[in-house]
Amino acid sequence: MTLSLAPLALLFMQVGPNPSAGAMPGIPDELANRPPRAEVSEPQVQPRLATCLRQAANTPDAALDYAQGWRETAETDLEMAQSAHCLGLALVQLDRMGEAREIFELASAEAPADNLAYAARLNAMAGNAALAEGDMENALVLLDRAGGQALAAPDGALAADLRVDLARVLVRMGRQEDAAEALSEAREADGDDAQAWLLSATLSRRLSRLGEAQQQIERAVLLAPRNPQVGLEAGVIAALSGREEAARKSFQSVLDVAPDSPQADQAREYLAQIAPAE
Repeated sequence: MTLSLAPLALLFMQVGPNPSAGAMPGIPDELANRPPRAEVSEPQVQPRLATCLRQAANTPDAALDYAQGWRETAETDLEMAQSAHCLGLALVQLDRMGEAREIFELASAEAPADNLAYAARLNAMAGNAALAEGDMENALVLLDRAGGQALAAPDGALAADLRVDLARVLVRMGRQEDAAEALSEAREADGDDAQAWLLSATLSRRLSRLGEAQQQIERAVLLAPRNPQVGLEAGVIAALSGREEAARKSFQSVLDVAPDSPQADQAREYLAQIAPAE
């Protein structure tokens, strides 16, 4: 039995968030709309920062005063950076994204020279604040800088995560080849990052590189066999490659592991288009 690829191909391009928004099909919402990061990399000073971050989440105006007072009494570069970190997140809560971006950049510059991973996280927060403003060019610069700092740290897991963020922005800007390169750097930084392999497969599929997409999704399956988004993408790639039975099995795996998920709803639609097994 033959698979009607024309209607399927159209549907497959609609996997995930609204493609008209420029997002990669198949990108989970938490990636497509990731908020500024709030990770902390210096546990010895974390209690005071944690207090400030709680205020930023619940009473951002009070957090502004707390963070500013902290800055006036800070005795180390790390305290300066962490107080600015909190100040930036309070500004994010108040939807003052332009100011938040500037503060996060300042915080990154204030971070101790021997803590490039923290500086990278702060630049990433600045990039995400720029992204929230719709300032794609500055977001691109900041996320690229953050990824470079993470690579130099070296912190492979963080670098992979930030290169994925960079790829997300590049796709939204229509720079798919550059996005593919950023995802390649993500995989090189952390070969066990399932998300990087999944998004690489999705982008390769969009670029009609089905051989590469198949290799990449196979790696994602090994790393995250119960991730319904991985199973869905594996089925899409198999169907577009003319491998009906493999597509059917992948779509069925989504129903098995996450029957109530949005991916399962999509898998049911795709299965309905594939002729039943003989």
